Amino acid sequence: MTDFLPTGIELTYLVATGLFIFGLKKLGSPATARQGNVWASVGMLLAVVATLLNQQVLNYQMILVGIAIGAVIGVTAAYKVAMTAMPQMVGLLNGLGGAASALVAIGEFWRLLSTGQGVPLGSTITVILGVLIGGVTLTGSFVAFGKLQGLITGKPVKFPLQQLFNALLLISFLVCSGYLLVTPDNTTIFLAMVGISSVLGIFFVLPIGGGDMPVVISLLNSFSGLAASAAGFVVMNDMLIVAGALVGASGLILTNIMCKAMNRSLPNVLFSAFGSGEAQGGAGGAVGVGDKVVHSIDAEEGAMMLGYARSVVVVPGYGMAVAQAQHTVRELADQLEKLGVEVKYAIHPVAGRMPGHMNVLLAEANVSYDYLYDMDDINPQFDNTDVALVIGANDVVNPAARSNSSSPIYGMPILDVDKAKHAIVIKRSMNAGFAGIENELFYGDKTMMLFGSAKDVVAQLVAEVKQL
Repeated sequence: MTDFLPTGIELTYLVATGLFIFGLKKLGSPATARQGNVWASVGMLLAVVATLLNQQVLNYQMILVGIAIGAVIGVTAAYKVAMTAMPQMVGLLNGLGGAASALVAIGEFWRLLSTGQGVPLGSTITVILGVLIGGVTLTGSFVAFGKLQGLITGKPVKFPLQQLFNALLLISFLVCSGYLLVTPDNTTIFLAMVGISSVLGIFFVLPIGGGDMPVVISLLNSFSGLAASAAGFVVMNDMLIVAGALVGASGLILTNIMCKAMNRSLPNVLFSAFGSGEAQGGAGGAVGVGDKVVHSIDAEEGAMMLGYARSVVVVPGYGMAVAQAQHTVRELADQLEKLGVEVKYAIHPVAGRMPGHMNVLLAEANVSYDYLYDMDDINPQFDNTDVALVIGANDVVNPAARSNSSSPIYGMPILDVDKAKHAIVIKRSMNAGFAGIENELFYGDKTMMLFGSAKDVVAQLVAEVKQL
């Protein structure tokens, strides 16, 4: 039995790794994402149980206490946090993952020092990586959480020579790392490195605007995986190394997808301070903004346009998330389908505050995945669409991305709402989006503005459609 236990643990780790990979494959599609979560969760359960059977794990009482406390906090948060706050929760969980990895590195460093035999070179290197990636992930994720929650301004926070300051922080960390490799028992230098990595995470995310938070969350998710992998090297646990590497790789792939969806490079996202987070613009109304005319309608007119259309494409955005209007939107779609209207949903990759934000909200409202269309699939269909119903989306439907070379969003792939025969835009006001620019779609001859909170306006549309 004693000889079999290590082999059994490694075999369990192998099975868990396979389940992780299978789960990631399932997560690639909204229709199978829930199954992917289940498979990956089973894999993690196996990994945790196998690790607890390891003879090196001695204090089961403290582990069980930690599991109990974490489970209570996790379950409570999952039930209490609104779907609109899910991006904040994801950011927070990324930070906690980084914190866990950094604490493992710190704890292992102190344990090796306490043996009196010095810290091996290999261990020192892995500890340094764990502290750097974990510290940056922790504080960077907390700053992202603050921006999303409104505790910190969503605008880019910049000051003179900021990039130089960040570079000096990184150089200081590298210098301290070199010194620690030579004198691995220097606790003062080690604590300084912990502090530097934490400060670097703060100033890494501060200059990034709210409009780029989907990319930042994806990147920090990747960092949390890399930090976990580094922690695996610290404690010599194969399962942690592999699981962390999978999270790190998938996070980087998702980050790349988000950047392509915005037609921007990752360095541009991180260092250009794009995205205002707090928009500036004129008040809404039916008269006009400057020399531009805005066509405004009421719920009755909007219901007639929708009810007598043959095809409607719903374009959800962050405004729908803020108003928690997803259930009302589904009710409107149900009513339109009863009238024989074909209803589809157009999903832009970066709509909302995190990757897949709109998919998550619509799934909560039990909207079938068969009705959800990615940007590349739905764009060719707008030419034959009678009405495009835009609910709280802004920059992702702005034609300036195609026509205005001086626009900060020029070149960004958008949903071709302006090509539909008619467009109804539900919005609180004429304020700009995260990019801080006016949306040309709002002033188009085929566009009708329907002002108000998404949930209230859609509810009015539902009531009016029922009367048709």
